[in-house]
Amino acid sequence: MSCQPLADFDLQPYNSFGLAARARWGCEITELDGLQRLLSEPKWRELPRLVIGGGSNLLLSCDFAGLVLLNRLKGIEVTETADAWYLQVAAGEDWPALVAWSLQQGMPGLENLALIPGCAGAAPVQNIGAYGVELAQVCEHVDAFNLLTGQLERLPAEACRFGYRESRFKGDWQHSHIITGIGLRLNKHWQPHCQYGPLAALSQPSAQDIYERICQLRQAKLPDPAVLGNAGSFFKNPTVPQALAAALKAEYPNMPLYPADNGAAKLAAGWLIEQAGLKGYRLGRAAVHQEQALVLVNLGGATAEELLQLARHVRQTVHARFGLWLEHEVRIMGAMGEWKEALSCAD
Repeated sequence: MSCQPLADFDLQPYNSFGLAARARWGCEITELDGLQRLLSEPKWRELPRLVIGGGSNLLLSCDFAGLVLLNRLKGIEVTETADAWYLQVAAGEDWPALVAWSLQQGMPGLENLALIPGCAGAAPVQNIGAYGVELAQVCEHVDAFNLLTGQLERLPAEACRFGYRESRFKGDWQHSHIITGIGLRLNKHWQPHCQYGPLAALSQPSAQDIYERICQLRQAKLPDPAVLGNAGSFFKNPTVPQALAAALKAEYPNMPLYPADNGAAKLAAGWLIEQAGLKGYRLGRAAVHQEQALVLVNLGGATAEELLQLARHVRQTVHARFGLWLEHEVRIMGAMGEWKEALSCAD
């Protein structure tokens, strides 16, 4: 099946902030052959590209000057051994639906990642994580189309350099690889991960217990993008040296603190923003969510610039209070691609 891009493509339905934006060209990708044929043509291959799945982790700061590809690749295949289930998932599959389906099939292991919005293909880009579990812990490989070679590749998880909300798909592979699928390994010798925050109160929980509790927590605090435009957690939880964490804990005894890799400590960005007095703060039609300070929302009619100004204000206010600069987790897109200095340039 061929894919013929459409000019002046409306992006407002495809970003969860609900921001008005357009692309010079855009099309849906439903088959791998269509993707390969499209990008074999220099006219399309040489344009700036933006791949959108669920559009749940994007802030479109302006119109996009290149080609937008809507990833609509579908399909789930399952194989198993005595020790594990192996899921091959097409990149356009809805992530929350995948988590629910895997539990319905009696295959636990994804429950801590319940209700994270977006598609499966976006999961490796950010190395999505929640409640003590990250995608990297269950990812076996990532399938991608290599624009440099014109070939499909299977990339082992260790080659992806997964980190905290990081991967090579945000770095040196950002412009050369388009994710087409992921391979997951779910251990049949399942062990619960319930040490994080409110999950610790669960006693000998099943995977379904953990899933239901996380769904309750997320639905209670996180706004539905269909009702209130947002992109989920806007900022990363900062990782700091133990000495700094200890000094902050001494000054703020109620400050949440979690262990991180290499002996560091992880702070709760939402708590920092709330303590800085910003919960519910408004700037034009953009606001810090009144229930979860980590989420910035479009109250209806917000502009991209209002959201960017609000994010900068949050960073500056938290820095003034705690001496820490928050990093944005949401990917901010400019006319030609990702705008990584969108916030820091105003500091």
